[in-house]
Amino acid sequence: MKSSSHVPATSVPGAPRLHHWRAALLLLPLLLVLMLFSLAPTLWVLINSVKVDGLWSMAHFVEILGSPFYRQAFGNSLWIAVWSSVIGLLIALLSAASLKRVDGSLRDMTVAFTNMASNLSGVPLAFAFIIIMGANGAVTLLLREWGVWSGYNLYSRAGLTMIYTYFQVPLAVLLLYPAFDALDDDWQDSAALLGASRLQYWRLIALPVILPAVLGTFILLFANAMGAYASAYALMTSNYNLVTIRISSLVAGDIFLEPNLAAALSVLMIGLLVILVAVNQLLLKRSYHAR
Repeated sequence: MKSSSHVPATSVPGAPRLHHWRAALLLLPLLLVLMLFSLAPTLWVLINSVKVDGLWSMAHFVEILGSPFYRQAFGNSLWIAVWSSVIGLLIALLSAASLKRVDGSLRDMTVAFTNMASNLSGVPLAFAFIIIMGANGAVTLLLREWGVWSGYNLYSRAGLTMIYTYFQVPLAVLLLYPAFDALDDDWQDSAALLGASRLQYWRLIALPVILPAVLGTFILLFANAMGAYASAYALMTSNYNLVTIRISSLVAGDIFLEPNLAAALSVLMIGLLVILVAVNQLLLKRSYHAR
């Protein structure tokens, strides 16, 4: 007869709770890093944004909102962020949809290249564009030699938008590619048998399925573009008015050192992103209820 003296650990009172506590202890290093490098700096920014000469005041926000210079910085940042996100998202949608149709080896190679390209950003990316499409870049000189140069200026808002779009596309592809796995090929065949065109299939069936991923990807791309600094500074230094460049000049400037004003600019950026995320969540809830 088998002995019944062995009792499973999960049946001992308090054992599951002890197991959960051990698992929670393993999260302490991550929570500590999150608190030190994310929550604490954010709290510092919020507190110092409403301090002027040691006193509580909203003067920094009044100065920013009343200054055409800072409003221009937000306008430029929003313009580049929106257009680079929209263009990058459209290119990524076409790319991710195509990746679902190609064979395995080509798909794996493309995903690997996209993963590598997503790591090229910041100063190296700006340097690469300067070498290729700068005033004396390789492509620029080649087009001039052929007599087809149109006078494109890399050191402009259009040039910055192109650079931002470049590092947006690989990130968007990596985020959208798994979403297209939720689409079953049989759905399109069934829709075609019922008389639906390809456009109707994408508009009525496929797009509602991938819409949460599309909206979430747009939010990440927008936040990524709004917070980008190294590429813009390496290309334009302080010659182009962006919010991130203004924050940097206020924090590390040799003449105008105003970290509290920089904190107020950062709070306004955070507020914009919070509003965008809230709108995204509202649209997602409506899309889920519509189903």
